[in-house]
Amino acid sequence: MDKLLVEDRDRVATLTINRPAVRNALDWETYDALTKALAAAEGDDTVGVIVLQGAGGHFSAGSDLNDFRRPRPAGDSPGMRFLRQLAAMTKPVVAAVEGNAQGVGVTLLLHCDFVVVDPQARFRLPFVALGLCPEGASSYLLPKRVGVRTANDWLLRARPFDAAEALASGLASSLASAGAVREEAHALALELTGLPGDALRLTKKMLRHADEGAIQHAFAYEALHFGECLRNYEVQAGFERFLERRANSKPTEVPR
Repeated sequence: MDKLLVEDRDRVATLTINRPAVRNALDWETYDALTKALAAAEGDDTVGVIVLQGAGGHFSAGSDLNDFRRPRPAGDSPGMRFLRQLAAMTKPVVAAVEGNAQGVGVTLLLHCDFVVVDPQARFRLPFVALGLCPEGASSYLLPKRVGVRTANDWLLRARPFDAAEALASGLASSLASAGAVREEAHALALELTGLPGDALRLTKKMLRHADEGAIQHAFAYEALHFGECLRNYEVQAGFERFLERRANSKPTEVPR
């Protein structure tokens, strides 16, 4: 089964993370597929907007913990390459979030232009609880987006939060009607395709220009410390215990 489904229609490229058995946890293959699909959409003149969503009623449970136990590749990890590509997109990106969004399934939203959420969506940034540090430039972007106090609460305490709080804080851009998040995200994407593409891309560039250097610095700074965390014996032992508990019964997602 393809781990990423890609549909191009009406100038909208819809990317569906397709690992429903593990609540769309992102393994290295899925990260690579996402990076290639985003790059292809960026270079395709027939695509005006990208929609990112998950299969099976969930957005993404974050990175697949099995990959955290593998030797890390030299240079950027597959997840880091994906995040850099997402941050570099000049075309609007709309996220349709339902079910669970955890870890990188939340931090990647900071690089999307619109985040449409289902009223029952649930969010968590569990890095500290796992013995890890933030990634995806979230240590820089999250306080700017939602405020320092809320960022402290979500990151330092790893406290779950709901769709209403995501909207009130500014992480989400709109709250969909119950069960209609995909339809409303695609309607928004179609609306955007009806606007002049050059003006859309230029305006997006202007909105993000001041933060470009800081985001790249945060990517590198976080990745350095994230790698150090992964080399910690106690962190790896925690992953192993968690995966053993989940074996044959639950997806390899971060704990709630």
